Amino acid sequence: MTTLRDRPNTALVVVDVQNDVVADAHQRDEVVANINSLVDKARREDVPVIWVQHSDDELTVGSAGWQLVPELQRRDSEPLVRKEYGDSFEGTTLESELEQRRVGRLVVAGAETDACIRSTIHGAFTRGYDTFLVGDAHTAGDKSKWGAPSPHEVIAHTNLYWKYQSAPGREAGVVDTADVNFHAREEASS
Repeated sequence: MTTLRDRPNTALVVVDVQNDVVADAHQRDEVVANINSLVDKARREDVPVIWVQHSDDELTVGSAGWQLVPELQRRDSEPLVRKEYGDSFEGTTLESELEQRRVGRLVVAGAETDACIRSTIHGAFTRGYDTFLVGDAHTAGDKSKWGAPSPHEVIAHTNLYWKYQSAPGREAGVVDTADVNFHAREEASS
């Protein structure tokens, strides 16, 4: 029920699953495996997969750490959106990629929960997209030495509050990998 006109399609948006971003992430292997399952399912169902790749002073374009993790293989036909800010829409081609594919509903997975994932789901929702977070397909590294909660708590809290996100004319929620329905107009919140 997106507020965007003539946007009946869904896309899977995979955010920042890069070597250095997820190297020490909470349940890295399980999360990457879940994202791989989502990518495979989206491809089987002819749902667009859009890859997002972050760069900054510590994560330089072309470096080994900047590369997508080897377990995930982007196809040449799948868009790669490069970003320099937390929100995958800011200063990127993401909106035009989605518009071109008539996408009004996003299923989001990736890293890091407490930064780029949160920024992107909020950015999508405020731009009018129905926005569903895959609760077992996002992760974060441990930032507790800087006063943050444990990664497990960050992920659980994000899943909790996004499950109840609401606004006029848009839908949001959290769904597990096994329950993602790319063709549903409403996702059942878990």
